[in-house]
Amino acid sequence: MSRQLVLASRNPKKVAELHRILSDAGLDIDLLGTDAFPGLPEVEETASTFAGNALLKARQVCAFTGLPAVADDSGLTVDALNGMPGVLSARWAGSHGDDEANLRLILAQVAHVPPGRRGAAFHCAAALALPDGTERVVEGTLEGELIDQPRGGNGFGYDPIFLPLGSSVTTAEMSASQKDAISHRGVALRALVPVLRELLG
Repeated sequence: MSRQLVLASRNPKKVAELHRILSDAGLDIDLLGTDAFPGLPEVEETASTFAGNALLKARQVCAFTGLPAVADDSGLTVDALNGMPGVLSARWAGSHGDDEANLRLILAQVAHVPPGRRGAAFHCAAALALPDGTERVVEGTLEGELIDQPRGGNGFGYDPIFLPLGSSVTTAEMSASQKDAISHRGVALRALVPVLRELLG
């Protein structure tokens, strides 16, 4: 029998990505996006950590739907900026989701940082909340460095200026499958598989 699971996202690409990961793992889970639940309120991401924000979203979606829920929160940390923008990554330049402005601001802030000291990482926390109160959080990280000029038209956010360790191409120059294989989000969601297998069967 298929178990139902809600992914706290209205982004069909995110739902499709988790669906692929669950299918590849042989888990028979009916995955729903939040679009399936009209009236579901937006969750304010008020926590100071990725894990905290992911848990806030998973708890609220679980409470509203009565179903197990998965949520994630992710962002970029830059060594030269003392780990910022972190949980503020999506709204670093002010308004939420202005990728171009966020990217330009980060480039300006590290403009005088020499190569070799531009270490950065993408982080993702994925949280699972069950109706019985059980909660689990897993995390994924992709280490790398920032480059001077954007390269590549794939991906989104800070992908055009992020060069993963050992790679000669940015995450925006990779295909979706290449990026999925190494991304912080892919790592976190794959780490969720054994947890889902244990708790949902």
